[in-house]
Amino acid sequence: MKSTLPAAMAALLLCAGPAMAQVKATAQGVPDLDYRAVPGFFKPPPGDYPGETQGVATNSKGDVFVFFRAERSRLWEYDNTGKFVREIGKGFYNFLFAHSVRVDAHDNIWAVDEGSNTVTEFNPDGSKVLLVIGFRPPVTAGVVATPHGPNPPDQNYTLCRPTDVAWDQQGNIFVSDGYCNNRVVKYDRNGRFLAKVGGPASGKGVNQFNLPHGLQVDRAGNVYVADRGNARYVVLDNNLTWKTTYDNYGSAWSACISQGPHQYLFVSNSNPNGNPPGSWDNTGQVYKLELDGTPLGKFGHAGKLEPNWQVVHMMDCRNPNELIVGEIESWRAQKFVLQSK
Repeated sequence: MKSTLPAAMAALLLCAGPAMAQVKATAQGVPDLDYRAVPGFFKPPPGDYPGETQGVATNSKGDVFVFFRAERSRLWEYDNTGKFVREIGKGFYNFLFAHSVRVDAHDNIWAVDEGSNTVTEFNPDGSKVLLVIGFRPPVTAGVVATPHGPNPPDQNYTLCRPTDVAWDQQGNIFVSDGYCNNRVVKYDRNGRFLAKVGGPASGKGVNQFNLPHGLQVDRAGNVYVADRGNARYVVLDNNLTWKTTYDNYGSAWSACISQGPHQYLFVSNSNPNGNPPGSWDNTGQVYKLELDGTPLGKFGHAGKLEPNWQVVHMMDCRNPNELIVGEIESWRAQKFVLQSK
């Protein structure tokens, strides 16, 4: 499918990210979890098709939102049986190059668009825009090269290829500003800048990131960052102070924290784009962890045909025994049911 981005802009976006090698998980003795796929769960509208599935999320009713790249970036809603409900934001100005979708505690829908450098909050039925963080470069500027080097201090509200969004119990907003800013930014519930960690130069040390690709916040306010370029999951406190890292679960593409009285952390050692030789043997698992990083089990395999998966980009785990994964290279979302352990 063709992209709606000009060819030069698309090339810039695709080439600007760091090259990511496959990384084998080093966690030992992790048991395999029993699971089953739910075949044919999602039923797209007749005659229409999803593209690269970047984001998946559920609301409190179990409706599923799928944000994908096709001829343009599109956001579809399914009900809890997998039946197509509606398209949200059709032709929306900020939909250029989808990256993730999340749903907050009030069932508001948040779309993170890497191409327009924005995070947009919609109301629960998607009929109204409530908040926009970031700024889409205007069409009159022509093709805008991906910036490099430090942002001026007054650009705390300017994002550069953001990747994910999450919230704490007070409604504060956390954004992983991923591909060229290598930082995590905290805003209050009204979008006012509060704090940040990381910076435009990628790095491997404390307070540094190399493509923060996703993030989640637990009930205590701790922030979990999928630091993809460093193959680690970084844990920050609510003020973005560095706490610890989990570096034995592979490629670190995506993180998800479940709801309920006991929260679990799910992390993805996704097989890389392009299926380099040997990658299916070393990658592809999703791990279920305690929040302190203790592994409870793993499941899944890399592969092109269902129920395997081809580059898991994002997961939803609202119910820790029902996972929905979005895949880039197989252009689909799948639902899986886990046995409790």
